[in-house]
Amino acid sequence: MTTTRYHLPVRPGGMKSATSLLLGAALATAFFLLYTSLCRDLGAGNGPPPPRLNKEVETVVRNAAAQPQQEVVKEEETKQAATTTTSSDGTRTQEEPEKQRIVMPAAQTKQRQHEKPPQQDLADLLCRAATADKTVLMTAINEAWAAPGSFLDLFLESFKHGEGTADLPQHLLVVAMDGKAFERCNAVHPLCYWFRVDGMDFAAEQTYMKGDYLEMMWRRNRFQQTILELGYSFLFTDVDILWFRSPFPRLPWDAQVVMSSDFFVGDPNSPGNYPNGGLLYVRSSLAAVAFYKHWQASRARFPGKHEQYVFDRIVKEGVPPHVGARVQFLDTAIFGGFCQHGKDLGRVVIMHANCCVGLHNKLFDLKNVLQDWKTYRARAEARNAQGFSWRVPGRCIH
Repeated sequence: MTTTRYHLPVRPGGMKSATSLLLGAALATAFFLLYTSLCRDLGAGNGPPPPRLNKEVETVVRNAAAQPQQEVVKEEETKQAATTTTSSDGTRTQEEPEKQRIVMPAAQTKQRQHEKPPQQDLADLLCRAATADKTVLMTAINEAWAAPGSFLDLFLESFKHGEGTADLPQHLLVVAMDGKAFERCNAVHPLCYWFRVDGMDFAAEQTYMKGDYLEMMWRRNRFQQTILELGYSFLFTDVDILWFRSPFPRLPWDAQVVMSSDFFVGDPNSPGNYPNGGLLYVRSSLAAVAFYKHWQASRARFPGKHEQYVFDRIVKEGVPPHVGARVQFLDTAIFGGFCQHGKDLGRVVIMHANCCVGLHNKLFDLKNVLQDWKTYRARAEARNAQGFSWRVPGRCIH
């Protein structure tokens, strides 16, 4: 680099004073430092631009040109974020900055939630749901049954259009068999419990007697026993049931274990009835718990069979005397289904989508049934419901 020499004017006589020499040296040094500073600043033009503050979100936004150095910059910012404060006694302390939190993508977060169920207090949920006599209305759902527009929506809607049923959902505990069913339940109902079973997939539509169907039914049965052991009576209902009236005034006054029927033979005490576990009332007692233990233990004698089949067998065999529970069945004229149902809409309490294979077939007929019920209510108010009944046949109902 070439440095420009600067010459001071010569005083007349050709003599330079010491002061003039010192002043010339100082000026030369100043010009040299100014020149080198300008060169350095101009050469730094290719470096990353300074960060700019986005005041709306109070975050530092950097240009894409700074991305290769992002990790280094973040490390430097973390070091510089430490602040020094003075306490009341005059000592100086250094505060470490809050560590940056790592937020998982939404999909991974949901997956993690599915893998680990939330902390739940079953006893608290039962206490909140129970009636004054400690009875809980209960149903079970999986992802397929809980999907928007599926059984859960139709099930809950039916309570809004029934006679004296509007308050029943406040006593309803919905038991979710998988994580997505639990999420969906929480979106539409305040009382949800995730009954998690490790290693089992209950999310898909469960075909009768196939896949995980058997295990799901037996796990549900064991959960019902737990409810009894906690001191609560329950009325369990499948979610493919529509509710038109309150069931409790129409249950036997001395009921202990009462199950609905696919086909009713006319005698509620007859073991010849065809049981259906989709509607089951059990009053909490030592005898009821003993019956459930006997029911569970009998599974080993009938391998590969579902809980409804085993129930039918042990009832036909006769409940052992040491168990002591009395079993009864419900009249299908009041608690009916697609297999057999009452035609007098002035008496019916439920309609169950039994004797029907396939989710879409069940939904198709249930939607028609609910529409028929709404039409009946409107005609009843107009005193014009004489002779009105269900539209049959449907895909399953007849």
